[in-house]
Order: sequence, then C-alpha cells, then structure tokens
Amino acid sequence: MNYQKILAVIEPELSTQKSLARAIEIANINGASVTAFLTIYDFSYEMTTMLSMDERENMRQAVIDDRTDWLVNLVSEQFSTQGVSIDVKIVWHNRPYESIIYEVIDKGYDLIVKGTQQHDTLKSVIFTPTDWHIMRKAPVPVLLVKEHDWPIGGQIIAAVNVGVDVEEHISLNEEITKQALHFAKLLSSNVHLVNSYPGTPANIVIEIPEFDPTTYDESAKQHHEQCMHIHSEKHHISKEHCHVDIGLPEDVIPKYANRLDAELVVLGTVGRQGISAALIGNTAEHVIDKLNCDVLAIKPHGFVSPVKC
Repeated sequence: MNYQKILAVIEPELSTQKSLARAIEIANINGASVTAFLTIYDFSYEMTTMLSMDERENMRQAVIDDRTDWLVNLVSEQFSTQGVSIDVKIVWHNRPYESIIYEVIDKGYDLIVKGTQQHDTLKSVIFTPTDWHIMRKAPVPVLLVKEHDWPIGGQIIAAVNVGVDVEEHISLNEEITKQALHFAKLLSSNVHLVNSYPGTPANIVIEIPEFDPTTYDESAKQHHEQCMHIHSEKHHISKEHCHVDIGLPEDVIPKYANRLDAELVVLGTVGRQGISAALIGNTAEHVIDKLNCDVLAIKPHGFVSPVKC
C-alpha cells in the first residue's frame, strides 16, 4: 500500500496529462518514483508489407523517436520543478491495456494512474475500452483521474459491502478501507464508509401476498447497520462517517459522493472475465460510470491477472 513505483499512463497528443500530474502529487507525498508510460502503434505499419524489414523497422523507429522527443519535452517543460524522479518509456504495441499490464507485472509497479476523458458537450466522463480492460485485468490498484484538485481536509469514500458473509467480500472490505485510510492520511482527509443494501424483491411481494416488505426492509437495514458498526469500530471510523442506505450500489454510492463532494471513491472490482462480464457487467463499472471524482479500483486478495507475459 505504500506506493513506491507508480505507472502514469500517458494519453497521446494531449498537452495536459492529468495522470502524470496526479502521480507526481502522490509521489511527492509518498517519496515514490514515477514512470510516464506511453503506448503507440501506427496502423499504417500494417500496410507496409511491400517494404523491406529494414525499411519497416526504420519507419517504426522514426515514430518511436518522434513520440519520445514529444514526451521528454512535455515532462521537462511541465514537471521538471516537481522534485520527483520521472522516467519516460515508450512501447510499440497495438493493445495499450496489454502493454500497460505487461509493464506492471515485469517491473513490479504498485499503482497505475490513468486519466479519464471528458465528453465536451455532455460534461460527463467517457471511459474507453482501455480503461475497462485495465480495471478488470490489472493486478494492482488502478486510480482513474478526473479534472479536479485534491484539497487538504477533503472527503474520501470507501464503498464497502458489509452485510455479506462471503470471505472474498470480507477481505475486499478490509483492503478497500485500508486503502481509503492510507490516502486519507496522505491527504489529511476524512474517510466515510458507504454501504448499500437491496430492498424487498418485487416478485416476492407479488407471489406471497402476506409478505410484509416494511418488516423485511427494516430487518435488512438493522443487519447492515450492525455489520457496519463492527467494521467501522475495527478501523476507528466514527459513526457519523458511516452511511447505510437502501438501493443499488450504482445509485447509493454516487449519491453520497455528490452529497459529501468526495475527492476519491475507493471500491472493489471482482475482475469478471468472459461471457459473465459481457452479460452481467460489473457492479463497480456501473458505479464508476456515475461518479464525478477520482476512483481507486481495488482487486480482491490473490487476484491473478488473465494477461500473461
């Protein structure tokens, strides 16, 4: 958790690099090193089969050299006075998320920082396929950065799931809370625990006329509040900073993020793969889509990336 090696994902062509600025901010507090990492690929390279191997290689190297010069200049012009060691690395790869994960596994990075894109007319954040792939498959925490400051004394949300007696969720709750407390210590911020629980399923009310949804909901609320109390006491988080609310996580968590004007939401992602990911999606992803602050996505303990070096 004491991030010492941070990989900042660079967006090609942009003059402002949110990921690098945020990575440097964390590194300054934490004494970490930062690598500015850019993946490039020119698809016209696929069309050059008539060229010799040497000519193709020269063309590829010319593109790499050009992008390296651009990134080195950007770092020196914008970040040279920040007092943080910044390495620059350019990789030629046609799948950016794979090259990022390869680099993390190969070089032992602790944290990936990636900027998000803003939709100009809707003022909402757009997540690219690369963002989703990294969140699902990276073996380390992923910090998705949006366009705002991290003020001292701000609010950090740990999105937990305390009412479920499943080892993976219990372990994930611990990790989410510890990560939130870690950032709160770095930023002199407050940690809030937010937990949602489902209301009475509609089909039960229809199928069983004598079923009392009010009693069911009240019982569920008490159960989750009791579990939240145990979890918050363990981590010395005050009762005033514990929020238990009925509803779906993708509604409840953004509601509290807006209400508290949170700078950061820490949540768990179970990294679903394959058909289940396509059909069911991931609760974390539905939540993230509705948030207007930075998001730190955490994997369960023991998660192994499906991307193999």
